[in-house]
Amino acid sequence: MSEPRHDWSLEEIQALFALPFNDLLYRAQCVHRAHFDPNQVQVSTLLSIKTGACSEDCGYCSQSARHDTSLAREKLLPLEEVVAAARAAREKGANRFCMGAAWRNPTDKNLERVIEMIQAVRGLGMQTCVTLGMLTPAQARRLREAGLDYYNHNLDTSPEFYGNVITTRTFQDRLDTLAAVREAGINVCSGGILGMGESGTDRARMLQELANMPQHPQSVPINMLVQIEGTPLYGTEELDPLEFVRSIAVARILMPRSYVRLSAGRNEMSDEMQALCFLAGANSVFYGERLLTADNPGADHDQALFERLGLRMEQTELEADKALCCGP
Repeated sequence: MSEPRHDWSLEEIQALFALPFNDLLYRAQCVHRAHFDPNQVQVSTLLSIKTGACSEDCGYCSQSARHDTSLAREKLLPLEEVVAAARAAREKGANRFCMGAAWRNPTDKNLERVIEMIQAVRGLGMQTCVTLGMLTPAQARRLREAGLDYYNHNLDTSPEFYGNVITTRTFQDRLDTLAAVREAGINVCSGGILGMGESGTDRARMLQELANMPQHPQSVPINMLVQIEGTPLYGTEELDPLEFVRSIAVARILMPRSYVRLSAGRNEMSDEMQALCFLAGANSVFYGERLLTADNPGADHDQALFERLGLRMEQTELEADKALCCGP
């Protein structure tokens, strides 16, 4: 069984990317089977709880106040609307509910409102995840005390390419937030976005940064750039789909015990491409018609794809308890 490493060299990672495609997928599948049920997929649903008017200049993001994307600005959603969305997600099979707010960093007052949402969603028997921007160590500890399961804060890309995408905060700022989350005892959800014009070396470096953290992120979302008109990255040359699959496989090998999630961009992926990603070691998806502000395949389509591939969804805590109490 593969044991996690935290000392990967760039040359080693580039050598994995250079393997013949079949050899790379075989190696990734062997690692995957050593740590996970190869026919089970974890399902999360993501809701934008506060949309638009973000002060950051992330070149891919429709929610930046600096980009003209015609996105309507919305205030923080009321608690009852969030709970209703979480309940609907649970009924469709999601066992983790993720909430995203377009902030550079939350105020303590806003954090308390999000904590109410976290506690209400946990009351439904679901895992909780939030992405709120940068956090202080004290805010991370407050979220842990509230029972938060996961905090998402993506690295996005390599430290060398980062300045081509974002200038309003540094790569180190992201590492600092992740360190605060990790030290507070919250599970880390961190990955990146592919297809932003980065080089193959940049993709390898991003994965190196993730894999060489003191602890691997428990969840690693790998996004394909969703090109949104009005953002600086609109019109970027699209990434070769097989290069995306290779990145999934390398992520699986480097972080054998992490959930590797197919995230944004699935609406543009064929079923066959997604099937290759699952073969390469992806075992989590975002589920539902919307990912923050971007389209996503509908739950019915995903359920049909899972059935064609023989994949089973992880149970919610409530479903697991019911199975233990009542049997099949």
